[in-house]
Amino acid sequence: MAIDGKQKTVLQLAGVVVTMGALAWASVPFYNWFCRVTGYGGTTAVAQGSTGEILNKTIKVKFDASKDRDMAWEFKPMQTEMTVRIGEEGLAFYEAHNPTDRPIAGQATYNVAPYDAGSFFNKIECFCFTEQVLMPGERVQMPVSFFVDPEIVTDRDAKYTKHITLSYTFYEIDLPEETQAALDTGALGAAPQNDAQASDNERLN
Repeated sequence: MAIDGKQKTVLQLAGVVVTMGALAWASVPFYNWFCRVTGYGGTTAVAQGSTGEILNKTIKVKFDASKDRDMAWEFKPMQTEMTVRIGEEGLAFYEAHNPTDRPIAGQATYNVAPYDAGSFFNKIECFCFTEQVLMPGERVQMPVSFFVDPEIVTDRDAKYTKHITLSYTFYEIDLPEETQAALDTGALGAAPQNDAQASDNERLN
């Protein structure tokens, strides 16, 4: 069956829409990968440990938290800022809570501002390295250990940095296969009750 000009135009437009949607979907993981490889956009570095060199100079680190609009968790930093010596290992905590009645898996993306400081901010351990799964009602405190590379003081642009802001954004992702399988078989129970929940149940009984 021959396709007339109008039908051909419709098919071409549909193809453009599908292509644009695919590119938009792929752009997020590609951008994240690009930032991790190049340090562009304030992406931090990952290290096994500090360099051992600690300068007699301090820098302020601020902590920020946000979440995708479709993520049902509550997510916040346990401290808003701290002051560390350059080269010294710091330890901060973020808190996540799943207030829903279903298990939710999440993955955090991150960056650092100002961008010039991104490659000098090194994370040793971080909850963002792996996906996180919270059961219904579960609340967790997640650590991030870090240090600021002493080479920041010799960088042409970054040496003027007075404070660094570390930001995380959580997105909901599919449950890991093993978690979903455990739920399907009933092998995975509910999260442990916190003190407030236990107290409420005692009063009811």
